[in-house]
Amino acid sequence: MSQKTLTDGAVAGAVAAPPATPPARRWWILAIVAVAQLMVVLDATIVNIALPSAQADLGFSDGNRQWIVTAYALAFASLLLLGGRIADLFGRKPAFLVGVVGFAAVSALGGAANGFAMLVTARALQGAFGALLAPAALSLLNTTFTDARERARAFSVYGAIAGAGGAVGLLLGGVLTDALDWRWTLYVNVAIAVVAFIGGSMLLTNHRDAANSKLDVPGTILVATGLFAVVYGFSNAETHDWGSPLTWGFLVAGGLLLAAFAWWQTRAAHPLLPLRILLDRGRAASFVSVLITGAGMFGVFLFLTYYLQLNLGFSPTKTGVAFLPMVGALMVTAQLGTTVLLPRFGPKAVISLGFAIAAVGMAWLTGIGIGSDYATTVLPQLIMTGVGLGLVMPPAMQLATGGVAAEDAGVASATVNAMQQVGGSIGTALLNTLAASAATDYLAGRDATSKAVQAQATIESYTTAFWWSAGLFAVGALIALFLFRRGAQQQNADAAPVVHM
Repeated sequence: MSQKTLTDGAVAGAVAAPPATPPARRWWILAIVAVAQLMVVLDATIVNIALPSAQADLGFSDGNRQWIVTAYALAFASLLLLGGRIADLFGRKPAFLVGVVGFAAVSALGGAANGFAMLVTARALQGAFGALLAPAALSLLNTTFTDARERARAFSVYGAIAGAGGAVGLLLGGVLTDALDWRWTLYVNVAIAVVAFIGGSMLLTNHRDAANSKLDVPGTILVATGLFAVVYGFSNAETHDWGSPLTWGFLVAGGLLLAAFAWWQTRAAHPLLPLRILLDRGRAASFVSVLITGAGMFGVFLFLTYYLQLNLGFSPTKTGVAFLPMVGALMVTAQLGTTVLLPRFGPKAVISLGFAIAAVGMAWLTGIGIGSDYATTVLPQLIMTGVGLGLVMPPAMQLATGGVAAEDAGVASATVNAMQQVGGSIGTALLNTLAASAATDYLAGRDATSKAVQAQATIESYTTAFWWSAGLFAVGALIALFLFRRGAQQQNADAAPVVHM
């Protein structure tokens, strides 16, 4: 892109930019965006704890149970880039409000489900509306906060919610299931959505940053089917095996479709995902950091949940409470990392350090045993892992969306969410498979009917998952060291002035 083109684009953006948002209003916008994002993140885990109760109530099989979770992930991941581009083309305010209303409506539908088909349909529709809501919410932050210090504070809050929302979902899911009924894990979204909708209607103004562009239909089809195939393939690895055509066949097809999408983006007149977003070295490193964090975090949430409930005998509510120290540590370091450390030392130092700390925390967690207690063998390790993740997730999200032209803010935000979702799918499938193999290997040659042997086999499966999570975080530290540039990153020269909402 020539310097003249850059200059012309900057001038055009400056002319189109509406007046700046008053400071007080910006922070209210952050609160509304945070509430909406919490709703989306919660639903990735809040239903998990309620699944046994829902299964008993509706009478669906164990084989169908995973689809309550997978349906949400498939729709969410495959439609994210489309949702982000819709926000750019038609405006972030309508995308945000439609996403909030739609998410609430289908959540109520799921809560009222009278059978498996109705519940799984509602979960898939939740994923679809979440794919519209999540990128609109993140891009609103990107275009509302332009002052470097304020933007860092805003992203520290947003990143903390994105990182800790899964644990909060476990807590809220346990409380609602124990105190009320599994259906309230879905009904609760209606109350959250009312707050987000009223606030969004009053505070947000609409601006179509990519109004002169058109929707890239071939690109949309290629990336949606490609992401669907990848997530579906990894999901099948949990219930089948890696040698099943339903696993490797969909993974290969997904890879080919995504390669075709990348090729098409170099030729499309109005690309769905302009490659300039991906080719920036620092932004690419941030995307990879978000993906690795999403994959590794499942070693914390999924298997530690099993350990606390099945081995230590925690109730669903107590399990959720057990994660709160990690959430607190993550939120504190999220503030410290984005507002103090990142501007001073840059992402190479901060994100690498965060990954390293998280890796040590997960490796330390492998010391659990049958007779272990929470206070000494879980709590310190959880806090350390939370400290590390707080130094990774918020800074990576801020850097991944920073410096993009206003008309690309939605699709850049969608790419961040897609990386987190695909990373989570990869982590779930990979860690589940490795954990199951570890348990099988331990039982080989031993008395599989012995309860003590069975209990130790489950411990072996958990610690294997924790070691692999530690390995993923260690790889993330190395990638951050090699890809991020030294020192604080500056906004790209080709970024048009950001439009205030």
